[in-house]
Amino acid sequence: MSSPKCRIGPSVLNADLADLHQESQRMLDSGADYLHLDVMDGHFVPNLTFGHPVVKCLRNKIKDAFMETHMMVSNPDQWIEPMADAGVDQYTFHVESSPDVRSTCRKVREAGMKVGVALKPKTDVSVVKDYIDQADMVLIMTVEPGFGGQKFMTDMMPKVRWLRENYPTIDIEVDGGVGPSTIQQCAQAGANMIVSGTAVSKAPNPASVIKELRETVNKSLVSL
Repeated sequence: MSSPKCRIGPSVLNADLADLHQESQRMLDSGADYLHLDVMDGHFVPNLTFGHPVVKCLRNKIKDAFMETHMMVSNPDQWIEPMADAGVDQYTFHVESSPDVRSTCRKVREAGMKVGVALKPKTDVSVVKDYIDQADMVLIMTVEPGFGGQKFMTDMMPKVRWLRENYPTIDIEVDGGVGPSTIQQCAQAGANMIVSGTAVSKAPNPASVIKELRETVNKSLVSL
């Protein structure tokens, strides 16, 4: 496998969801590499966002963008086929919600999507040893999942560092409170897929923020 590349994926969680297409397109026009779509079921997390019908409508409007769904749901297996049908490229689910993570990974891959496994802050990073060979990416949550706009958890960086040291070619994503003030910590720890919500979507100039995030990560990737 080749070395990891920096990719910036804005979260549209705090965008105007009635204007999801325009907001998503605005992020892509500002230089985003992919779209990070937060799917919440009101059960695994206390919030509720949108499901596969909305994602499918978005895919019909935006044909080519790489779309990742971050599945904050209690039964990730239930939504694999609907999300594949909706045109999702990567299905990222929480290991805490799957009774058989390897099986879920396999089903995601068989449905034609890339596999992402996500870890909540209290989950020990070493659990990934059991299924890392099945995953394309590991998402380290840097806030408790469920709501946007939370404070970045610096104490999650050792998890990122451990992953990068042990699995140098894997994609490592960080999500939660990531922006210009925290990107340096993420980059130095070894994260290469950067989810940023309000720091990008609410910025007067999203393109300049995305550029800053990318430059910071690329500098660190060179030294890995």
